[in-house]
Amino acid sequence: MSQRNLFGTDGVRGKANVHPMTGEVAMKLGRAVTYYFQQRSSVKKDEPIIVLGKDTRLSCYMLEQAFSAGVCSQGGRVVLTGPLPTPGVAFVTQSMRADAGVVISASHNPYSDNGIKLFDANGYKLPDSVELELEKMVESPDMIPTPTNDSLGRAKRLTEVYGRYIVHTKSAFSPQYDLEDMRIVLDCANGAGYRVGPMIFEELGAEVITMGVSPNGRNINLDCGSLYPGQCQEMVLQYRADLGICLDGDADRVIISDGFGKVIDGDQLIGLCAKFLLDQGLISKGHEVVGTVMTNFGLERYLEKIGLSLHRTSVGDRYIIERMRQHGSVLGGEPSGHIIFKQHSTTGDGILAALKVMESMHYYQKDIRTLVDEINLYPNILVNVKVDRKPPLEECATLQQALKDASEILGSGGRHLLRYSGTENLLRVMVESEDPQLAQQVSEKLVAVVQEELR
Repeated sequence: MSQRNLFGTDGVRGKANVHPMTGEVAMKLGRAVTYYFQQRSSVKKDEPIIVLGKDTRLSCYMLEQAFSAGVCSQGGRVVLTGPLPTPGVAFVTQSMRADAGVVISASHNPYSDNGIKLFDANGYKLPDSVELELEKMVESPDMIPTPTNDSLGRAKRLTEVYGRYIVHTKSAFSPQYDLEDMRIVLDCANGAGYRVGPMIFEELGAEVITMGVSPNGRNINLDCGSLYPGQCQEMVLQYRADLGICLDGDADRVIISDGFGKVIDGDQLIGLCAKFLLDQGLISKGHEVVGTVMTNFGLERYLEKIGLSLHRTSVGDRYIIERMRQHGSVLGGEPSGHIIFKQHSTTGDGILAALKVMESMHYYQKDIRTLVDEINLYPNILVNVKVDRKPPLEECATLQQALKDASEILGSGGRHLLRYSGTENLLRVMVESEDPQLAQQVSEKLVAVVQEELR
């Protein structure tokens, strides 16, 4: 497969109003998406339907209008949702039988960044091969025929969109339980979940103390949300809450803190959810849970202990869901808080994941800390090493020997992983071991070899 230049691990992303996140590129991509799905629609339509959502960053106004113009210029019909969580856009795309869904968001990044994520008619993120075709059309717009002026499209705003997503998400929470006895602090990161998030938890009965619900275009993820849970942790202690729930800018991931204000690792949440599904009889022994190369070795051992297995994919929730679809898995996720319940969603959903965690607390009649304490994660050392070049690692003979030596030292009680950053001149060196001193020792040796070889 050819190298992609425009698309990264999760759509197109960059600084707002700087290539590729410009109005010009957004309009070209709008044309390309419309033409692509127009040609491949199972039911040929005069106006392919494109659902277009966004988060709350200032640049979303510009990019939304530009993308919408591209769709309309190609004869498509745009359905505008306004600020809506990424999983909400995926759900609306599927439920409306639209041809594609689009989210303008840079997720957990600061307001100065933005991005464009794409979904197919079933609400799944597009595979690399489709993104490559779209990229070719963006780079060579003459590939796309121009419609006549009587074939132009139109745009409309979907006014009842919040209600649709709220009802859908609440339906994932068991009717056996409610949240009447729960007090939570909910941090919506001044992002896409700022309206629907509080409503969902309140309608299920929880006492909700909110923060990050006053977006102004520039404060999305600013000292709040999943990357900055500190204020939420303090509020959990202040209000004696049962949980702290931190979403990110597009609400597709979640970070949870316990009643003591301590953050719970995403891998522990995945382990808890796996056991919950197993004990409910929704999955059986031998079922595969999907993680990534960054998933903690301790989670893998825990899953083996309870009779499940772990499969690792590349980093990115779209690779997780691809594997889940191929092998019938119902649960997957990343340490960062992307957790996918395939029976309820086609992508990561922070609000839904939080509801499932709270449902498990009801099921076991235990607090969250007690539930996750049995999932022992291995000490993890991650070092970002600056490099001057990025040759394929398998071509670095000295480094390969060092990795072989590291594997022998760690044995079956640990692992290592080296991967280049996709956006910076960095090589990430990660080592995990039951023995933290051994992990530190191996990490230092690998970092030294990398610095000698690649700088």
